[in-house]
Formats: sequence, C-alpha cells, structure tokens
Amino acid sequence: MASALYTTYKTLALTTGGVNLLTDTIKCVLVDSADYTASLGTHDFLVDVPAGARVGTAQTLASKTVTAGVFDAADVTFPSVTGDQSEYVLIYKDTGTEATSNLIALIDTASGLPSTPTGADITITWDNGANRIFAL
Repeated sequence: MASALYTTYKTLALTTGGVNLLTDTIKCVLVDSADYTASLGTHDFLVDVPAGARVGTAQTLASKTVTAGVFDAADVTFPSVTGDQSEYVLIYKDTGTEATSNLIALIDTASGLPSTPTGADITITWDNGANRIFAL
C-alpha cells in the first residue's frame, strides 16, 4: 500500500475543516501491517486501529507547517521502542478519546520505515521533497 490520506480526513479538509493541522494536537504512532489491515474508506478514528497493531508510544508532531497545501513537521523520534516490526506511521488528531481522534494519514514511505524495534530509539525522517509529509 502506498502512503495515503483517510477518506474521512479528506472530506473534513474539504468541507467542515474539522481538523486544524496547525493548532490541533496531531500525533503519530508506528503501526504493524500484520496486525492492521488499513481501510482508508471506512476507518475514521483511532479506535478503528487495534491497540495491538500500534507500536511504541505515540508522539506529538512539533514545528508543524502548512504551505501551499503541503503539510510538514519536525522529524519524529520514538524512544526505546519494543514490539513488532512497523511498516507504517499513522498520523491522527488526538482528542484524548480514541473514538473521536480522527485518522489523517497512513505513511509507508519515510526514512526509518520499515523499522524493527530493538529497545532503541526509532527516528522517522519525513520526506524533504515537494510533498513533505503529505500534500492536498
């Protein structure tokens, strides 16, 4: 699967603006593809991603920017990661409740992916090309 945006997020971005990438708490978490079958069209919230598929501790994105429809943030370091191999980084709006935390993007092409946890830190380096993390 190529990196992609969740359908619900695209609808929110084009209609109600229910997610503000700059002011909302935007987090990311590593995800094991063996434990999560992505359904971009039907998965809406973090609760749709099994807890067992999430690897490491979710990290808050810092230094977020949106320029000409392109979203970027500082590279992310997941500290002391253990667990399953991770093929994805899942980006979501954190509301503090999984049932209302909107899924935004599932990324499978970033430096650091796939990653095999060894208890050490895992750093994900976002693309520095024209599309950065993602572009609308």
